[in-house]
This record gives sequence, structure tokens and C-alpha cells, in this order.
Amino acid sequence: MRTAEPRSATAQRRDVDPARRSDVVAPPEASRTRTAVTRAVLKRALRRLPLQVRFADGSRLGTGGPVIEIHDPDAFHRRIGTHGLVGFGESYMAGEWDAPDLVAALTVLADNAARLIPEPLQRLRGLWAPRRPDAERNTPAGARDNISRHYDLSNDLFALFLDETLSYSAALFRGFPATWPLLAAAQHRKIDRLLDLAEVGPGTRLLEIGTGWGELAIRAAARGARVTSLTLSREQRDLARRRVAEEGLTDLVSIELCDYREAEGTYDAVVSVEMVEAVGAEYWPVYFATLDARLAPGGRAALQAITMPHDRMLASRDTFTWIQKYVFPGGLLPSVEAVEQVTREHTSLRTTRRDPFGAHYAETLRLWRERFTERADEVEGLGFDATFRRMWTFYLAYSEAGFRAGYLDVQQYLFTKEDSTP
Repeated sequence: MRTAEPRSATAQRRDVDPARRSDVVAPPEASRTRTAVTRAVLKRALRRLPLQVRFADGSRLGTGGPVIEIHDPDAFHRRIGTHGLVGFGESYMAGEWDAPDLVAALTVLADNAARLIPEPLQRLRGLWAPRRPDAERNTPAGARDNISRHYDLSNDLFALFLDETLSYSAALFRGFPATWPLLAAAQHRKIDRLLDLAEVGPGTRLLEIGTGWGELAIRAAARGARVTSLTLSREQRDLARRRVAEEGLTDLVSIELCDYREAEGTYDAVVSVEMVEAVGAEYWPVYFATLDARLAPGGRAALQAITMPHDRMLASRDTFTWIQKYVFPGGLLPSVEAVEQVTREHTSLRTTRRDPFGAHYAETLRLWRERFTERADEVEGLGFDATFRRMWTFYLAYSEAGFRAGYLDVQQYLFTKEDSTP
């Protein structure tokens, strides 16, 4: 397996395109006082963690465990002092720190996320944490831009690390550890369980919100359902339509470039896989009300959603994170409590079943990350530079660590629609 070759932080930053990665090419300006305070806060937090944090001057912190090598301590502290966790990720992108086992190191940090920042500073989060840009609100126009920035990167890029089903969501395995040859079957198992929950079969009128690359629509149509699938990604729409045509299912599947808020018609079932994370808290009521409005009486909605603890969601909902800046603009993970509250207050949908399977997502992400690393030369051949590859590796490892620490989870929901007639 190819791994990222160690390089100096200065050499890494020289390779960064300043026009595209202006916040990575050089550390931000920061006062000595701010940097010193950041160094002191991090020292206090890191010295108690099961890590081995090694600095360029030979000093060390931590009680032992996964290794983090800080190549450029000054830049590392300046970035974190100025931009918080966004700066932490940018520092990795710039090559200012590395970890031989990145997932293990990030898992320790995720497992201790609530304790890394002293409580007095947490209470002042609104003063120091970056704020989410208004431009990334998920208005109809904003949502199109946000989705395009991720899903229209390149179909070829996603095909390099996804399996042949092109499923970009948690798979459902029979056992662990998962292996690559079993991933496609595990993705089908996940899809089939959602379709079973929604009771999709011959003649079912099915609305899918968030097409992906078409695998769920194809599998539903193979059961005899009539599928309308909505996406905001042109790249995904075009490839999904080609895949549907290759399966001879164009008479049963319609894939439209359409915002969920613009959906029309009535359906027996609605399915949506890891779409609610891209909606944004501001629009969760509208999203769930749309599911409710599109369902016929007695209809069923099956939803797969990544969730986070409620207190962490409340703390981060108004701040700007590294994931939002570089990977999923406009996104926010809901909590189980938030989903329950929104559906109860804004819809006639009621949770009939909820199945968590976060450990399966950790394994799915591991397989994607390993595949991405193995095919790094092909990623480079598509025109994605070294900084992008470090960014994508960090994203996959960061996500995997969240699930391994239990900081993140993924749920399959079944919602049924209450009868509103007197």
C-alpha cells in the first residue's frame, strides 16, 4: 500500500496552489500572546491524553499511545490559535504535522473531544470559534452550489475508491473485520434493508431524495417499483441515468435535477440515504415536512442518517468546521433528539423503528481510505494535487475516527405517517 511520503512542512507548502488553497499555503498572522495561550492550552490537554506527541525540538507530551509528529510547532499553534479545529486540519494539509496511524491518533482526539477545550473557553465558543459564512446557507441556490462543490468534483475520482455499486454511504456487513470483496454485497444489504423497511415492491410509487449514482433506484426498480429520484448534482444525474439505461430500467426510473423542496406528487414510500446531513439545521423542518407532504396516507419513509451527540450538535451548529470548509459546505449532522423533535413538531411522521450501526460505517470508511491510498497515483493522474490528496485522506480518517470513538453514529429510520383524519 502506498503511504504519504514524509516531507518537510516548508516543502509541502511550496506545492500548494495559493489561488486555490490560500489558507493552507502559509500560516495565518497571529500575536505572540495568542500563540502562547494556544500552546499552553494544548499542552495542558495533550499531556493527559493516551498519545505520544513529538515536537521538532525533541519535547514530548502525552501518556503514550498513537504518535503525532509536529514538524512545525509555531505554524501548528498559530493555525489552531487563529482558526481552531479548522486550523488543525489545515495544518495537516500543509504538512506541518503527521501521524503514522492517522486514524488511531484522531480516534483518541475524538474520544476526548468534549474535554480538549477548558470549560471556561467552551462557554466563550461564540467569541473564538469561526462562524459559518452566510453564502453557505442551504437556500435553493446555495444548496446547488454546496452539493456541486463536493459531488461534481469528478465521477472518476469517486469511482477510484468506491466499489462497483458506487454507493457513498455506510454499508451493512455480516461481520468484522470487513474486506474489500464483501463491500458491494454489504452495500446491497444496506439498500435492501431500507427498501424492506419502506415495503417497496411491485407497483410501489417511490420517491428517492438524493440519487447518489443510482444504485438504490436501480435496485428498487428491479423489484418492480416506479422510482422518481432527485439530485442536485449534474455529474451524478448523468451517470445515474446511464447506469439505469444499461440495466434496461428507463421505463421505471426517472432521475431529475431537482431540489427536494420542489418535489411534487404523492408516493407510497420515500427513501433518503445520508441526505439530511446536507440540509442544514435551518431547513430540517422543511426537509421533514417535504417527506410528510409527499407521502400518501399510510405511507412509509425510510431514512439513513449520520448522527452526533445532541450536546455536541448544539455546541457546533453555528460554527464553521473543517469538514464544512473543505468537504461538505453547508452540512450539519443532526442528533437523534433533533430528528425526534423536528418530526414531532413539524410533521405527522412518527419513528416506528431506529437501527444504529456506526461500527459498520467505521469499516466502510476504512475500506474507502485504504483504496484511496492504494490508488493515489491514479488520483494524481486525474489532476488532484498532493494537498487535495492529504485533505481527502484526512477527511476519510477523521470520519472513521469519529465512528470508532462513538462520537458519530449512523441510523436507519422507519417513519410512518399518522392518520390526520378526525
